[in-house]
Amino acid sequence: MASSSLLSPSSSTAANPAASISFSSSLSAAPLPRRPSSAFPRGGRRGRRSLSVQSKIREIFMPALSSTMTEGKIVSWVKSEGDVLSKGESVVVVESDKADMDVETFYDGILAAIVVPEGESAPVGSPIGLLAETEDEVAEAKAKAAAKSGSPSSPPPAPPAAETPAVTSNPAPAIAQPPPQPAAPVGVPGQIVATPSAKKLAKQHKVDINKVTGTGPYGRITPADVEAAAGIQPSFKPAVAVTASPAVAAEPAPAAAAAPPKSAAPAPPPLPGSTVVPFTTMQAAVSKNMLESLSVPTFRVGYPVTTDALDALYLKVKPKGVTMTAILAKAAAMALVQHPVVNASCKDGKSFTYNSNVNIAVAVAINGGLITPVLQDADKLDLYLLSQKWKELVEKARSKQLQPHEYNSGTFTLSNLGMFGVDRFDAILPPGQGAIMAVGASKPTVVADADGFFSVKSKMLVNVTADHRIVYGADLAAFLQTFSKIVENPESLTL
Repeated sequence: MASSSLLSPSSSTAANPAASISFSSSLSAAPLPRRPSSAFPRGGRRGRRSLSVQSKIREIFMPALSSTMTEGKIVSWVKSEGDVLSKGESVVVVESDKADMDVETFYDGILAAIVVPEGESAPVGSPIGLLAETEDEVAEAKAKAAAKSGSPSSPPPAPPAAETPAVTSNPAPAIAQPPPQPAAPVGVPGQIVATPSAKKLAKQHKVDINKVTGTGPYGRITPADVEAAAGIQPSFKPAVAVTASPAVAAEPAPAAAAAPPKSAAPAPPPLPGSTVVPFTTMQAAVSKNMLESLSVPTFRVGYPVTTDALDALYLKVKPKGVTMTAILAKAAAMALVQHPVVNASCKDGKSFTYNSNVNIAVAVAINGGLITPVLQDADKLDLYLLSQKWKELVEKARSKQLQPHEYNSGTFTLSNLGMFGVDRFDAILPPGQGAIMAVGASKPTVVADADGFFSVKSKMLVNVTADHRIVYGADLAAFLQTFSKIVENPESLTL
């Protein structure tokens, strides 16, 4: 796993240690003119200063492991509550949208409380744990963690709306009355307290979390509350108190009395026998990128390339560890040097950037997702070094150990499905890049020359999807012609 030191101190404690010490002065002299008497507290001797050291409870934040990361998932806590930590030690393993990374601490201390447990997600910048400086501050940190998660240290009294109404001898008037309104959540005024799974569920079903009434401890919003607001039938029935009479038990629960928002349409039930599998963090990131690509005006150009000479070169260099992917990446990089506009990028819709480096990102399918390791400066590396670098990147990608710069610095993307026998396909343009090349399989094809003689040659079809805001048809056609010449005369690839 990759390592990252991205833990930050709490906003309540400055990075400078001196900021954790507050100074107060006490003067007993006569009141000074033009100053309010409250400016100097009474008691004590003039000139004496007392030091009051504030507690150093630091928050461990969810780090941003990449520029596109908005949420992280806790894979595992390396340390447990109560463990003594030293600066630079790994504390937690976080899953970003592309890799798993060990996160280290910047401070010595005690891991007093874990706010976000393993398997749950949290937004970037939100606290996931608390670090205390001394044993005396551990209890205070635990209380602070309970307040953040909305879980009290002791069982709270039941809110008024959740109390079972008393059974009277004449229940008819009680039934005729309108259902009681849910009690307001108990907690910090204006603060919405919800479990991470409830927030994720609300985002999935497009439910405004601020309009959901929580039924958990201290008004905490639970997944069942979000399902009720979205109009989803819960998969289990709530427990009924044993002491409730049939007439009382038949009444609807106060939480169910709130009608679901009109804008939230109930989700269709899954088909019988089907299985619902939520997105992994990587799959969610791929989905987000694909949706962003829809806002880019793209066009596609296909070009057939003869590969007889390329196939002969591959048979020659394969025993030396060179892969076909490395050969294609090298050929694309050499062509991009001659056509820099295809290597350009447009990210704001108002301007585009000519990239000084030719970084070829290559799509790799891994377990549970897709990632694009980047061959940086592919035009400057020789074929053998480039192939060795590619093998290292693939191994790191499949073990989820890539560093952010090894998968988010691409300027041009290559997707090769030829090894699966696919003869042609279109690739979706990654956001922020100018073009992506889709390479199909090389297959024997009957061709005719200018004299009418037929022969059989190996050909592969290359399709390029480009951003039409910066790359035009003539630019892409010229690039493909150059790429074809390099592939059909590959001697320059080994120089």
